[in-house]
Amino acid sequence: MRKIIASLFISLDGVVEAPDQWHFPYFNDEMGAAVNATLGPADTILFGRKTYDSFAGAWPEREAAGGEDAPFAKALGDARKIVVSHQQLEFTWRNSEQLQGDLIEAVSVLRNEHGDGTIGMSGSISVVRQLLAAGLLDELHLLVHPIAVRKGMRLFDEGERSIPFTLISSQTFTTGVLNLVYAPAKSAGNAGYQEARVHLSQPAQ
Repeated sequence: MRKIIASLFISLDGVVEAPDQWHFPYFNDEMGAAVNATLGPADTILFGRKTYDSFAGAWPEREAAGGEDAPFAKALGDARKIVVSHQQLEFTWRNSEQLQGDLIEAVSVLRNEHGDGTIGMSGSISVVRQLLAAGLLDELHLLVHPIAVRKGMRLFDEGERSIPFTLISSQTFTTGVLNLVYAPAKSAGNAGYQEARVHLSQPAQ
């Protein structure tokens, strides 16, 4: 079974919308390495349409320009890119295709394909939400920026059911960005104040 990994830029107050408007002042070599670690090993990338349009509008030109980011741009171009959209799409970026059929059914089949490469995601919030709800997302990589954006779409919307996670790893960058890697957990457990109070510090005598 292949692993599906989603990576998101997120503000301190949970905003994930339009990171190009607030995240670049925090981008450094540490963050570049974290992004590469998520998308670099991926031989397949799953996109929502808006995120795909953003990538397709930038990375082919960067590959052709041959600058410092050309190797990463080539890796993106070489990867299989699957786009989730209700509209019929046409593609100019190589190795791009539209997901056919129901999202959850199609991703379940994709996840069960043989292969060592991971299925990467960047942004694509609505797709991430649906995969989390269906239990199909294996890891959630959050690059938490030390800024409260105060407007825009949050990662998690209102819902009836909570989604527990377990922390796999954490790293603090020199910019103050936290690189947090989570995996969905089966349960947060059952506990209340009576169970928690035993962990409170005893007052000094």
